[in-house]
Amino acid sequence: MPYFIYRKTENPLTLAHIATQQAYQEAKEMVRTLRQEHPLTGDAAYRMIFAKSMGEAERLLSTPRDERVIGED
Repeated sequence: MPYFIYRKTENPLTLAHIATQQAYQEAKEMVRTLRQEHPLTGDAAYRMIFAKSMGEAERLLSTPRDERVIGED
């Protein structure tokens, strides 16, 4: 399965496909380079996701994530 790289903004939610890589190392390096050479401001971010298709990748990126729980109350 390939790795899809997107530029994601939260308000409003928009996803812009940047590239597709077959290997994790290539995708990781591309995202790292994008973050260093083209920093984003506000609620925008570069995201890498592992999925079967672009449709699945976009669905996964647009699904709200639960907040991380660190420790127990």
